[in-house]
Amino acid sequence: MPSIEVIKKLEGLQTLESIQKKLGISRPTAIKYAYLLRKQGFVKTSGGGKQPRFYRISALRQEETGNPGMYGIINQYSPIKLRAIETRIVGRKLTVEEALVRAVDSKEFRTILASLALFNHIKDGGLLYKLAKEKGVRKKVGALYDTARKIIKTKKMDKRIYNRLLLAKEKEKYIIEGLKSKDYKDIENKWKIYIPFNKADLWRYKE
Repeated sequence: MPSIEVIKKLEGLQTLESIQKKLGISRPTAIKYAYLLRKQGFVKTSGGGKQPRFYRISALRQEETGNPGMYGIINQYSPIKLRAIETRIVGRKLTVEEALVRAVDSKEFRTILASLALFNHIKDGGLLYKLAKEKGVRKKVGALYDTARKIIKTKKMDKRIYNRLLLAKEKEKYIIEGLKSKDYKDIENKWKIYIPFNKADLWRYKE
């Protein structure tokens, strides 16, 4: 285990490269240090996948309380990782259905793109519909479901829930203001909702 002097020397936001440089160690040793420090509660990580991984190191143990929020759940299931300050949930666990609806309601391009993977982990279609109705995003959820099915494996939605989403009366036409799709006009015409993604965006799931 690295000494407290080493931990204090590394305090702040680091990458593996900066850990190597500060301590004059090899990359495998830097990886080992980062692992040990994280295991002991001195490190919080962010990024990963195709994004750089960052290590926020503190000499004070960083105990995490509560359960993962929207970003944590998306990162758990999606190959497209998000870097964001996470608000953890205390007293209960956020469902995949809640995380998906929150993502759609966020109107954030990368968040919504990454959340498409959640369609393969929906367990309660009725809950998804209820939450989408509360946020006024029923047609958006339905249109994104059809979009996700173009490129990734998804669980088949209950036909009754699907039809209720399709028949929802909601006025907002944009998932993200001003963005329309060149490739998914069929979905846009069916749902009367503008899709913010093109094929090139969804192919990131296949990289």
